Formats: sequence, C-alpha cells, structure tokens
Amino acid sequence: MAYSVTSKKSGRTFYLHKKDVTLRGGRQQTIYYFAGAVKEGAIDSLPAGYMIGENSKTGLPILKKG
Repeated sequence: MAYSVTSKKSGRTFYLHKKDVTLRGGRQQTIYYFAGAVKEGAIDSLPAGYMIGENSKTGLPILKKG
C-alpha cells in the first residue's frame, strides 16, 4: 500500500512516489513527489529523515528534510 497523506485544506488524498533521474551533468538523484493516484514508483513508507508539510495556499503536501 502506497504511503498516503490527506490534505487538511481540500480533503484530497495524495500518494508518495519515488523516481531516480539523471541530471544534466550525469549525476543520479532520487526525487520524491506526491500524486493524486497510485502510479508506478509509489512507495510504502516515508523516507528516513523526511517529514510532511502542507502548502497553506494550495493544500498540496510537501516533503521536507527534517
């Protein structure tokens, strides 16, 4: 089951995803993002050292290092 967060502002549920990307210089980096549906790359738990925040204007969840 994908890790999910419900927005306090809109009440919508968002699911956490992970993707490995290659940057212009050739360096590999892992990015985390929220989506409204479970897609390929959905992860089951919050990464170590991260916490969830929420944009006060849009209600979208934000993953922060904490």
